[in-house]
Amino acid sequence: MITEEKKKVLALFAEGRRFYKLMEFEKAKQYFAEALAIDPADGPSKVYLERCQHYIENPPDEEWDGVFVMTHK
Repeated sequence: MITEEKKKVLALFAEGRRFYKLMEFEKAKQYFAEALAIDPADGPSKVYLERCQHYIENPPDEEWDGVFVMTHK
């Protein structure tokens, strides 16, 4: 069974992903941060929060397809 807390985290993550795909990284980052405030161990939100910060500092081109490409280990 999924707890109400986890449902909230999942909903926040889904909204963050929606804005991420729209290249609205600042807005997406807010949703991932809010999810992490509820569940600091939520791995997917941590990953996407870091990716948002990366894209805020290094914006992708207009043809970006939503795929994150690692450039280093």
